[in-house]
Amino acid sequence: MDFQLTSTQTDLQEAARRFAREQLVEVAEDIEKTGEALSADWLKRYAAMGFLGINVAPQYGGLGLGNLEALLVLEEFAKISSAVAFPVFESSVGPVRAIEYFANDALKQRIIPKVCAGELIVAVAMSEPDAGTALTDLKTRAEIQGDKIILNGNKRWCSGGGHSGAYVVYCKLADTPGARGIGAVLVEKERSGVSFGAAESLMGFRGIPSADIYFDNVEVPLDNLIVPAGGFGKLMEAFDLERCGNATMALAQAAGALEDVLAYVQERRQFGKELVEFQAVQIKLADMAMRVEAARLLIQRAAVNAQSGLPNIFESSTAKCFSNEMAREVTSDAVQLMGGYGYSKQYPMERRMRDCWGWGIAGGTIDIQKINIAASMIGRRFDQRK
Repeated sequence: MDFQLTSTQTDLQEAARRFAREQLVEVAEDIEKTGEALSADWLKRYAAMGFLGINVAPQYGGLGLGNLEALLVLEEFAKISSAVAFPVFESSVGPVRAIEYFANDALKQRIIPKVCAGELIVAVAMSEPDAGTALTDLKTRAEIQGDKIILNGNKRWCSGGGHSGAYVVYCKLADTPGARGIGAVLVEKERSGVSFGAAESLMGFRGIPSADIYFDNVEVPLDNLIVPAGGFGKLMEAFDLERCGNATMALAQAAGALEDVLAYVQERRQFGKELVEFQAVQIKLADMAMRVEAARLLIQRAAVNAQSGLPNIFESSTAKCFSNEMAREVTSDAVQLMGGYGYSKQYPMERRMRDCWGWGIAGGTIDIQKINIAASMIGRRFDQRK
């Protein structure tokens, strides 16, 4: 068991950190003010630097590295802001990986190289008005008719909704009840019959657009089928990697907050001495650091144990749950340590705290992760309807 990063991993991490800190701080500030997503020009720059599709196979335009390498880069970007990191998230641990693992070759070749080249963002469309945590209650329907698929229904809480160029849509593909009837289809934004609701105004996640999606007799080719009915388990396996990405986004808010507050307490003086000279501050910093390090280890364990495959649900849910809770605590402590400066929108600390609450809801709530953990420990799923 080796807890040291390789020289290649360290170089990649440093390159990501340098790029993010030198290039993206002002971009993140502008996004926070305007609410606009990262521009197409920046996507191209990400692609040119190799930051999109880090763990995607080279044949599809990726770097062909592992999940750990992707998460190392994601953390450095997300320390700046969730919004500037979101394209890295979607290209490396998001729905693109489900396409890479389960879709047919034609769809892979048509979609994934565009994502890695910064020409397309693919989002996942899972939740519905009556199906969030209870995802198997979804009602969006896809009917196969010869060489085409017809979709009807609507989706809610889609990060990227209305902005992303294509969506991996979880839907009913058979009348079989529950998970056995569910699969997934890729739907491009420009397809006739696709429309979007008003942009959501959220507590955090500025620059990560979200909107309802409506499908009204939307027709896509049969090649757009990613997983047929009965493939819900496969989709959830791919989603275990997205949970690791979610956990890393939360971790990065806390790690970035800790870095900022470490600098602050060594500069700020009260009662004639630096804040860091007070024992209470030292203890608080140590508590924050322990939580950040523990979260990072849980995430990296899940990534390394999966090697180039997909993490298991116990390790990914444990990492996500712990990181989500930890990040809320650490960013809140950081705001308190910085006082008025932490509470001011002039500094990124209060944004980090707001974003942390979003990551603990997105991708499966903290409570449902605990149910996943317990189910894995017992070795069976629990029916919440009984």
